[in-house]
Amino acid sequence: MTTVQRSVPRVPMVSGSAPNPYENAMKQLENTASLIKLDSDAHEMLKQPKRILSVSIPIKMDNGRVKNFQGYRVQFSDARGPFKGGIRYHPNVTLDEVKALAAWMTWKCAVVDIPYGGSKGGVVCDPKNMSLGEKERLTRRYTSAIADFIGPYRDVPAPDVYTDPQTMAWILDTYSQIHGYQVPEVVTGKPISLGGSEGRLNSTSRGCVIAAREAARSLKLNLKGATAAVQGYGNVGSWSAVFLKELGVKVVAVSDSKDGIMSKQGLDPRKVQLHKDKTGSVVGLEGTQEISNEELLESEVDILIPAALENAITDRNASRIKAKIVCEGANGPTTPEADKILENNKVLVVPDILANAGGVTVSYLEWVQNLNREHWTEAEVNEKLEQKMVSAFKSTFETARRYNVPMRDGALALAVGRVSEAIRTLGIWP
Repeated sequence: MTTVQRSVPRVPMVSGSAPNPYENAMKQLENTASLIKLDSDAHEMLKQPKRILSVSIPIKMDNGRVKNFQGYRVQFSDARGPFKGGIRYHPNVTLDEVKALAAWMTWKCAVVDIPYGGSKGGVVCDPKNMSLGEKERLTRRYTSAIADFIGPYRDVPAPDVYTDPQTMAWILDTYSQIHGYQVPEVVTGKPISLGGSEGRLNSTSRGCVIAAREAARSLKLNLKGATAAVQGYGNVGSWSAVFLKELGVKVVAVSDSKDGIMSKQGLDPRKVQLHKDKTGSVVGLEGTQEISNEELLESEVDILIPAALENAITDRNASRIKAKIVCEGANGPTTPEADKILENNKVLVVPDILANAGGVTVSYLEWVQNLNREHWTEAEVNEKLEQKMVSAFKSTFETARRYNVPMRDGALALAVGRVSEAIRTLGIWP
């Protein structure tokens, strides 16, 4: 069964101390609307997602029993182009979370000025306890349930939490089977063999380091000999460390979920990765000192890249952050309370909406390649990513300066302004 809603009221705060993520997103919008004196009609239209899909996904499990899963696809705005957003598989997926992520995706695409709107998908499941076959059947059934609402010019999914290129391959095949011909441009983040883009694997990290580099230039900070710490040594964190080192930055501390390591002489990111691949953690690398994640965040460095979990920097530790630049590789690593402390301490925060937009930017480049049946070299992709990220940083920095606000508020002002301008120009039909 598929239920289609075209609008949804604002969601009240959930019980307990944790705020509802969609309420957070709408509060951000309200503050931005006030800052830029947003047209009231555009504001009204942006208070609610354009469409919400709630789908039931029954599949046969390996034990022969049928189990029903809940899935969502939220399409927030398509004023600037087709909806764009990842699909996550997680036991804690909620509709409010997916709605918030769709709104944030709308702003992220607008910040880097790519012709997409924003969407997000989610399935309530525990992929860690599912076999490959169960995940394939879940993906194909979910795809068939939302197939009428996705497509190259409607809504283009991508990987997110606990989904990957293989997941995208199943979506591509299912959608193509329904339509009777191969449609590689229906998803991004695919395997290279199916039309995926060169450079996609480390595009988020490359974009993050480009943003950090531009931030350093704005502060007249010489990167040759500058120091950095990276929290989180997954795909984003590990590649960020590699790219920082290539710029001449000395990476002195990194960490993962277990703990961190430090070396004042500097770390070789690739040796750290080899050690982690062998042992399961960065901890214990020869010639390094073990430190906690908290100690890493508070270390004496010029650049800090939080690339792990959300809410890493809070009002409890923000006053002890010594970095000149915090470049958010992760989503939501800094709380609003911490933002104010960092601003007062003159720490330049490059917000996630800009800092980790390299992934969606290269997803857009993959889509363009697919539409034209082309395949670009990694050098070509990286050059286009460089141009987009530099332009986005400059536009965000200038917007923040114009309104005399931090970069996060500047990014939102830039994004909401661009989306509202598209809404105003389009008008309402009928």
